Amino acid sequence: MRRSRAASLAAIAAAATLVLAACGGGGGDGGDASEGGVYQDCSADPNTCNAVPAAQLQKGGTLTFAIEKNISNWNINSSEGNVFEPAMAIKTLLPWTFTTTPDLKQVLNENVFVSAEQTSTSPQTIVYKIKPEAVWSDGTPITADDFVFQWKTMNGKDCPGCAAAQNAGYNQVQSITGSDGGKTVTMVFGTPYADWKNLFASGTPLYPAHVGAQQGDLNTPEGLKAAWDWFGATAPTYSGGPYQVDNWQDNVALTLVPNPKWYGAAKPPLQQLVIRVITEASQEPIALQNDEVQVIYPQPQVDLVQQVQNIPGVSQYQGLGLTWEHLDLNLKNEFLADEPLRDAIFAATNVQAIIDSTVGQFNEDVTPLKSHMFVPGIDGYEDYLPPEQGSGDVERARQILTDAGYTNIAEGQQLTRPDGRAVPPLRIRYTVGNAIRQTTVELIQSQVRPLGINLEIVPTDDLGGTTSSGDYDLIVFAWVQTPASFSNAEQTWNSSSESNYGHYSNPEVDRLMHEAATSTDLGPARDKLNEAGRILAEDSYVLPLYQKPTIIAAKDDVANVRNNSSLDGPTYNVEEWGLRAAG
Repeated sequence: MRRSRAASLAAIAAAATLVLAACGGGGGDGGDASEGGVYQDCSADPNTCNAVPAAQLQKGGTLTFAIEKNISNWNINSSEGNVFEPAMAIKTLLPWTFTTTPDLKQVLNENVFVSAEQTSTSPQTIVYKIKPEAVWSDGTPITADDFVFQWKTMNGKDCPGCAAAQNAGYNQVQSITGSDGGKTVTMVFGTPYADWKNLFASGTPLYPAHVGAQQGDLNTPEGLKAAWDWFGATAPTYSGGPYQVDNWQDNVALTLVPNPKWYGAAKPPLQQLVIRVITEASQEPIALQNDEVQVIYPQPQVDLVQQVQNIPGVSQYQGLGLTWEHLDLNLKNEFLADEPLRDAIFAATNVQAIIDSTVGQFNEDVTPLKSHMFVPGIDGYEDYLPPEQGSGDVERARQILTDAGYTNIAEGQQLTRPDGRAVPPLRIRYTVGNAIRQTTVELIQSQVRPLGINLEIVPTDDLGGTTSSGDYDLIVFAWVQTPASFSNAEQTWNSSSESNYGHYSNPEVDRLMHEAATSTDLGPARDKLNEAGRILAEDSYVLPLYQKPTIIAAKDDVANVRNNSSLDGPTYNVEEWGLRAAG
């Protein structure tokens, strides 16, 4: 099956710098899925394909969009709530500064902001101008107070109990002040931050400070923590986006209706938008064929891609972007804390065999990923992984263990450390219902078995809870990133980041990433990220697997819904979603 990349991967602007997680239009005729259908122009025009003017849309109607994970935490700025699929739903209610469009560029969210500009480099100063008409659904203006609340809960200082998904950048801000009734926001950095556009952006959107203040005094750590926890535990009664919550049924569906206070230029044409939770990926094509849902954005599976292609009146499109799959190790496990064991696991893991048995069956261009810092097509990408990592070289893995003093290095035995202790069975986890990840962990299980390493496969239905609590020894999941490479790196690998789930710590890596993130010269900054990446690779903490395909499939009467292989996903323009008018 032919596949088209998101068109402008290589054209991301030089100034552009994550969340926990193709074939073109198919028309359902069983033919080549890279041609025809409403997505036929997506390769050439990723930002405008399937575009339909408002005048040609049906007024009203219901559109149902499937997501693969339940919403267990409503605070997507928290490490536990930082999960891609729920975030797509929750961001229909929230404002943010910069959006990542399908061509993988960061653009100002003009629904909310008039401008956002760097006005000084010494000290680095950013000035945001919020639209005068931008308000929360209760009529309270969106102001600098909302910025201050987020800054305090995410800087790692003012609210020590707030486990934020990202501290990077927020912890370099010196002050945030409001003027013009709070509609002008001035942010001053203590040290420069290259990825300033990634702050308060789509990955970490704004929450209403005035609602948070109802939970406690936001000038105290206790009050900030109370608000932070409330936002995580409580289905939103507020909205600063095009939709607001009408009903929430846990693990069933989030029903949304247009926000009457919505101030954006495009007004939602739908009467109702339903976000349907379908955690078993194999059920999504069935729901699509039965018209129980009209749009799916699943993690692509071999059978799923083929099934969707054969549904009449449905188009699909597949692309590569900023999402990458990986194998993570939890360094809190005392056995995995020993680097030779990690080295051996990574050497025995055969990434190409994993690709051939999974995504390679429907996307021939997917290859082993060799970087932790960039994906192919992004400025700065280098293949720097040690050659044995991901090679499936079992003999090399045995030699690593033998040289380190391990014994019983054979299938059917129990690998034994130099101190005489046997390595116990290790739990490897994946998201329940994801057939590709199930195949992946089964393959890894068999690939390390000849070393006397026994893996116990344990699915999870709560990826955010599992990662944030460290309830795993090994785990396979994906990062869904923004174009902000420096911010991505610090969020993922910094020793103090709450998103560094496996507790990796290397002061030299921290230093290099910080120097890169505080540089204004992007070329040398990217070099520093790659230098940090090489050290990270040598430490055998996370094994990159591959740049993950994304796939969207929709009924042919669905308009203005398209693929977005970034942290934003298809809901980046949800206010425009609609149904084509009959005739």
